[in-house]
Amino acid sequence: MGLARRIADLFRIKANKALDSAEDPREMLDYSYSRQLELLSKVRRGVADVATSRKRVELQLTQVRQSAAKLEAQAQQALSAGREEIAREALTRRAAALSQLGDLQGQYDSLQAEEERLTLAGQRLQAKVEAFRSRKEMVKASYTAAEARTRINESVTGISEEMGDIGLAIQRAEDKTAQLEARAGALDELLASGALEDATLPAGHDDLQTRLAAISTEGDVDEQLARMKRELESAPAPSAPSAESAIDEQSGGKAAPEE
Repeated sequence: MGLARRIADLFRIKANKALDSAEDPREMLDYSYSRQLELLSKVRRGVADVATSRKRVELQLTQVRQSAAKLEAQAQQALSAGREEIAREALTRRAAALSQLGDLQGQYDSLQAEEERLTLAGQRLQAKVEAFRSRKEMVKASYTAAEARTRINESVTGISEEMGDIGLAIQRAEDKTAQLEARAGALDELLASGALEDATLPAGHDDLQTRLAAISTEGDVDEQLARMKRELESAPAPSAPSAESAIDEQSGGKAAPEE
């Protein structure tokens, strides 16, 4: 029971939070104003219906009064003509008409009072609706201004949702860069210490073997250089050309003519 209640409370909290974030007070104000206008329209229709009924009863009252007056005139005419029975019948009908007239008058007075009450209520409601409309527009304007100011301040200070996402992205990029730099530095240290083999070296060679091979290569080079120097030193020097040969070469190889 306790767990179910906690789950239900949590659901209500989440639902209220979602509704609060999605609710726009301006829309709620406009909706309330529209409902008040609908109520005012219903009151006005009620006043119109009562006024119509009152007018109908008023017409009936007029007809019944005219009928009662006519029956009274007929009774007098019949009595003048010595027709007492006809006069009695006319007066009987007149009495029934007067009775109906009383009922209609009571109904008319009731409808008139209801019409006045509804008219006054409609006037009061209209005044409230107009006051609510003015207040609604003021609140909407204030809310719009506050919303715009908040968004501007959030953009300037960088605490809006969009700027927050950008800040988080930059932070993640900086953290990843730091991790990569730390990993690269650690790998450099391991390679330098020989604890980690270089994948570019041939298979089966470690750092020690590489250095030994370099020393052996340097020794071979030194030995070859020394051998070449010895060969140059032990090689015979080339013989110098004779004087006559030099002269012949300078004269183009032609002998002087004899005298």
